[in-house]
Amino acid sequence: MLSNDLTNKLNAQINYECSSVVLYMQMSAWCASRGYDGCAKFFRLQANEEKQHMEKLFDYMLETGALPILGQLAAPPTSWKTVKELFQVTFDHESKASHNISALVDVALAEKDYSTFNFLQWYVAEQHEEEHKLKSLLDRIEMITEEGHGLFTIDREVSRLSSPRRQ
Repeated sequence: MLSNDLTNKLNAQINYECSSVVLYMQMSAWCASRGYDGCAKFFRLQANEEKQHMEKLFDYMLETGALPILGQLAAPPTSWKTVKELFQVTFDHESKASHNISALVDVALAEKDYSTFNFLQWYVAEQHEEEHKLKSLLDRIEMITEEGHGLFTIDREVSRLSSPRRQ
């Protein structure tokens, strides 16, 4: 059985993952409306991944006898100045998710809840992978720049790196 503190924190993470789905879908729409098909595909895949992350947390809570509680979500931004800004916002968002997961791990260890600690290890590895991928994309955007042909190249690179990963 999960403690009240861990239950509250897991519910907060479920809602963070839900907000990620909405944010990435909005980012996908913004990209598609500008013809950045590769970036639109990338963010659509990201949204699907975040939904899977949310569902794993949801199911884990149910398995442990806790009640997942979905809260109200704030509307995401609807536009960004540049593709670089879009990916910087995404990197920052994923960095916060990593911080949240680390805080969950800390609570699980402090409470000696080794089952939850073990469950969260998948998220630790996933967040490491997400941050690395986004940092690589930001580095490439910086190298290419966002003007003219560069933007086309960025979109193509994002599409190339959007191939589905293992789950």
